[in-house]
This record gives sequence, C-alpha cells and structure tokens, in this order.
Amino acid sequence: MNRLIPVFLMLIFMSVSVYADDFQDGVKAFKREDYKTAFEKWRPLAEHGNSKAEYNIGAMYDYGLWIKQDYKQAFKWFSLSAEQGHAKAGYKLGLMYEEGRGTDLEFIKAYMWYRIAEVGGENRGSMNRDAIEKKMTPAQIAEAQKLAREWMEERGRE
Repeated sequence: MNRLIPVFLMLIFMSVSVYADDFQDGVKAFKREDYKTAFEKWRPLAEHGNSKAEYNIGAMYDYGLWIKQDYKQAFKWFSLSAEQGHAKAGYKLGLMYEEGRGTDLEFIKAYMWYRIAEVGGENRGSMNRDAIEKKMTPAQIAEAQKLAREWMEERGRE
C-alpha cells in the first residue's frame, strides 16, 4: 500500500502539467482563431472545475465562437467560474443578470456580482455597479451589498 502512494502522487503531478499544457494549447489555438481546437482543449478542463477554462468556455458560448451562441450555456459556465472567485467571470455574470441574458433580469444579483468582481480586481465591476445603482431602490442596494458581503465572507475574501 505504501508503495502506491508515490506512484499516485507522481500521476497527480503529471496530470497537472498535462492540464496546464492543454490550457496553453487552447490559448494558442484561440489566438490564431482556431476556436474549434481551443474549445476542445478547454472543455474537458472546464468539466473538471478549472475556473479559467470555465470562463473561456462561457465566453465562447456568449459570443458564439465556433459554437452556436447560447446565453444559457454562457451563464452556466460563467457561474461555475465566478463561484470559484474568477473576477472576470463575476463581471460577466453581473452583465448577464443586468441584461437578462441567459437568466432572469435581476439587478440585486447583478450588483452583487459587480461588487464581487470589483473586490477580485475587475475594475469594470465598480463602473457597472455604480451605473446599475441608479436603477435600484435603497433597499435593493442594501440587499445586494449584504449578499456580496456574505458571499465574500464565506470564501475568506474582502
């Protein structure tokens, strides 16, 4: 049994480098506008919880790059990525809630995700949060702030 532990650890470390290589291969394919290859490299990574790959797959669905544009799928992948703290995914989730793309129109959730994205370093989050605030009541703003604060506290952020 103890002999299996080093073998198991070696396999884990090897798979991490393979995943990193696949992600970078996807980036290279995307840059040369080979969206099919990028999607094929990123999709398995996204399905295994890689937040960057989830974000990229969401963006491909959002813009309809190689695949049919599908806002519900974009929302799904952005949600998975944002829940892991990916700031750009949080920003995109805010946009989708604000515009009702792939989900219901919900200003409270849009504000919440813009705030989370802002704290995560996505500067556009604060601009959009300030703009959407003008469409909200004070009670809605307070609720959105509370939800964002709770989300960040649960994950040790802020």
